[in-house]
Amino acid sequence: MPLKLAAIDIGSNAVRCQISTVLNQNGRVFFKKVEYVRYAIRFGEDVFNTGYISDLKIEKFVKLLKAFQLLLDVHDVDHHMICATSAMRSAYNAPEIIAKVKEEVGMEIQVIDGETEADLINKVIYNFLDERNYLHIDVGGGSTEFNIYVNREKVASQSFEQGSIRHMHGRDSEVLWNSMRTWIEANAKKHHISRAIGTGGNINKIFEIAGKSPGKAIFRKQIEEVATYVASLSMEQRITDLLLNPDRADVIVPASEIYLSAMKWAKVESMIVPTVGLKDGMLHSLYERYHPERFVITRIS
Repeated sequence: MPLKLAAIDIGSNAVRCQISTVLNQNGRVFFKKVEYVRYAIRFGEDVFNTGYISDLKIEKFVKLLKAFQLLLDVHDVDHHMICATSAMRSAYNAPEIIAKVKEEVGMEIQVIDGETEADLINKVIYNFLDERNYLHIDVGGGSTEFNIYVNREKVASQSFEQGSIRHMHGRDSEVLWNSMRTWIEANAKKHHISRAIGTGGNINKIFEIAGKSPGKAIFRKQIEEVATYVASLSMEQRITDLLLNPDRADVIVPASEIYLSAMKWAKVESMIVPTVGLKDGMLHSLYERYHPERFVITRIS
């Protein structure tokens, strides 16, 4: 039977569970998605305002993980990984939530730092790079990771506690924006960056709204046009006309401001959007852990 792996990504905006089958075709390993569930938990709204995750959301979260556990069981998943990012990193009551999940569900949550998050995403970004030098921009709900790639190798990285939910609620500062700008301008100049690569649910949706074809680059002007158009619509129109989920409809414009600012500071005009993210990197990490003897050349479907 083919190997089955699962990744559960606990973000500041949503929790995602992806189950994939690992297939081998003539020595080329790729991951075929067999199940994907996304639930808008919005931990970030609690944490970035109060410092704590509310009891109501904890209760829903435990129920959600119980459902995921059943999903993993019926799919006969061989190995799984659960990672939590910015909101859980910042929540004062994260340790008790992790202990509660361990006791009631039997699942172990890894709270990862920004560097580890970037390293996991790097495992899938590598396959989309060419000889150009890239600024990778990954915008989440609570944090943004920047990576610099030269000759397909990561040469610099930095994580900032700035994301779409923090920005939407004004939980950022001029000092933080200046820090991001300084880091990007210095590294873009030093490494002669010529293109961006964007990951995250919001840039994926912007890419889709722009009508771009897979494998094609999107230009900064096109991202600006989409952001301006979405900003002109009411929340109801964004949901009914653009078919955005409610938890996407309100953060997509704040997220676009982060992507556009980073591209402007780096003086790049185009971006590739491979539509992969942390969960895909987690699947790669799982595969490498249990099959270290095999070199992975991946295709994701």
